[in-house]
Amino acid sequence: MSSTLEALVTRSRVQAHSRAIERELTPAVKSLVETLGKALVAVIVGRDVKTVRRWVAGQGPRSDDEQRRIWDALQIVELLLSTNSTSTVRAWVMGMNPELDDESPAEILAEDGRARVVMAAARAYVNAD
Repeated sequence: MSSTLEALVTRSRVQAHSRAIERELTPAVKSLVETLGKALVAVIVGRDVKTVRRWVAGQGPRSDDEQRRIWDALQIVELLLSTNSTSTVRAWVMGMNPELDDESPAEILAEDGRARVVMAAARAYVNAD
């Protein structure tokens, strides 16, 4: 990879991180829902759609685990959005992924402690473009 391309990729990663962590929690949930939909966000955080709807309205999430999953998912989504359309990002998150042994990134994000694996797959996807 050329040094110019490496710099662009690094900048995209840092910008995705900044966009994710600089948001308040309710706008972060809203952003995820706008990109992925309530049902997919519910899968990622291990809650039901009704709960995600309450979060969008500003009533949570309260647990550290749920908040971490929101921030992790948002950082991954922001990275993917840096080079892809919303519909492509949604399809990537919900579909089988060869980088993840054909598991869905959403299902892996729902597992505790697996966000780094999904981030690595997202980086590989962004870098392949």
